[in-house]
Amino acid sequence: MFNKLKQIKDLRDQAKSMQSALAGEVFTEEKNGVKITINGNMEVSNVSLNKDLSLSAQEDAVKGAVNDAIKKAQRMMAKKLQDMGGLDGLMK
Repeated sequence: MFNKLKQIKDLRDQAKSMQSALAGEVFTEEKNGVKITINGNMEVSNVSLNKDLSLSAQEDAVKGAVNDAIKKAQRMMAKKLQDMGGLDGLMK
């Protein structure tokens, strides 16, 4: 039982470490002159709009840029998790 508790604590510590490492990552995507920047915690830190676009075109560009930035962040998280040995590595 204590072994399982230690594994849970170790897993929690590694997850916090990974979250801290990801918080420092920055992902920027641009669509039609609209630029979105998010951090590794999936928080939007910057939005730059293209005043030459119509409102609906800006909305579409924002959606596309946010979705692409999130995908980039998710790929980075997956790579970092894999580099740590994957889920099996976390459970050791």
